Amino acid sequence: MDNRLGEMEAFVEVARRASFAAAAKALRRTPSAVSRAVARLEARLGVALIRRTTRSMTLTPEGELYLRRAAELIAEFAAIEDGFGREAAVPTGLLRVNASVPFGTKVILPVLPRFLAEHPRMRVDLALTDDVVDLVEARADVAIRIGPLRDTSLRARRLGRSRLAVVASPAYLARAGTPAHPDALADHNCLAFSFRRSLDTWPFLVDGAVSQRPVRGNFLGNSGEVVRRMALGGAGLARLARFHVEDDLLAGRLVPVLEAFSPGDAEDIHALYAGQERLSRRIRCFVDFLAAHAALRD
Repeated sequence: MDNRLGEMEAFVEVARRASFAAAAKALRRTPSAVSRAVARLEARLGVALIRRTTRSMTLTPEGELYLRRAAELIAEFAAIEDGFGREAAVPTGLLRVNASVPFGTKVILPVLPRFLAEHPRMRVDLALTDDVVDLVEARADVAIRIGPLRDTSLRARRLGRSRLAVVASPAYLARAGTPAHPDALADHNCLAFSFRRSLDTWPFLVDGAVSQRPVRGNFLGNSGEVVRRMALGGAGLARLARFHVEDDLLAGRLVPVLEAFSPGDAEDIHALYAGQERLSRRIRCFVDFLAAHAALRD
């Protein structure tokens, strides 16, 4: 009997959990049944999807590609069944959302209660992290990305843009002085990020051209919220997204500096989701709601 979907589900669970035993438990099958299902799938495709050793299990390049496409197909199949029948017009079920800590706290959480009130048949699982996660590995339906998009296999909807600004607390500026030129940053404590992709320079518009100025300091943070709180505490200068610190600027808790040298750069903010031809209603309604109600100032 042809059970291609069952074999596909077995492989996806094994890949996600890196364990045949854990996949079997999740699928309520025996480990041998899961192993046979994956073996049949590999035999039919004519490629090895998993490298097995006595101590570890990793995906082959073909396995990585198949995992992404299979996960999308399984999600689409589940969405079809969830929305079938008279309930098709009503968004229903669990929606997993991944976002950065600043975007989640400043943009999503303020409007999420209204979204849930308007869609009582939905549940939202919100994970906030400044690490860039893989949608398949994190089992996320929607991910919010700030900055350049790298994964072209995903569909994206632009939610807005946010300019970046160098800010500091009044207490820090009273103690260390206000820099009048980007070159003065050499005499200031600049709060930075610990991301591997982060840079140790900040861009400024000097003499009509954008140039990078090196920055250094005694603190690295793994999220925008961590760096913001250190800036609020008077630890130093920080370069953060305007949407993240807008309330602080309006309240005077933070002060913009070197505005005359701002290059005017901004980061695009996108909602990303797997590229199904038919987008599930629960994903569509959430992305539409966020686009309509998230107040993002350029």
